[in-house]
Amino acid sequence: MARYRDSLCRLCRREGEKLFLKGDRCHTDKCAFERRKYIPGQHGTRRIKVSDYGIQLREKQKVKRIYGMLERQFRKYFEEAQKRKGVTGEQLLQFLELRLDNIVYRLGFASSRQQARQLVNHGHVLVNGRTVNIPSFRVKEGDVVEIKEKSRKIPLIQESLSKVEHRGLPQWLQLDAEAFRGKLLNVPSREEIPLAVKENLIVELYSK
Repeated sequence: MARYRDSLCRLCRREGEKLFLKGDRCHTDKCAFERRKYIPGQHGTRRIKVSDYGIQLREKQKVKRIYGMLERQFRKYFEEAQKRKGVTGEQLLQFLELRLDNIVYRLGFASSRQQARQLVNHGHVLVNGRTVNIPSFRVKEGDVVEIKEKSRKIPLIQESLSKVEHRGLPQWLQLDAEAFRGKLLNVPSREEIPLAVKENLIVELYSK
């Protein structure tokens, strides 16, 4: 499967805000966005007037980059959300939040979604006692997500879990840090998803 392999810091600079794609590094002085708060490229420091279409496009690109997806997969999520009853934008964000790699990140087992995706791919994560190595696996209400017993000594996981209190745990998740286990209590509402995006702009873009 295709995957973005260039500098993650360039993505933050392109969107004009921190997307926290590198986890804890984004909170340090090493963050490239803090040093160069302008669009990457030869003409990055110039002021550019953005059209309505451009604003909608940037919002879509921002959400795609936050969750680490390419266009084809993201479009499938939108089309599925469009078919469901309710607000399309909220449904879209709920689908993205219920991805296994995102749940692993939200529970604090990884410091970034990219890191969480690697843990899932390498078979370190269990869902209801069974190994699941598909990052896009959709976690359901009541599902228990945990780290395999033999994987709990991995420094990366231990270090990330020790900082979960500082990062904050969503109310729709339950965590037993000592047991390396978490549970999805309920599907989050829009108000419970800690994401500063305007999903209605994405709906407008795809509806044209």
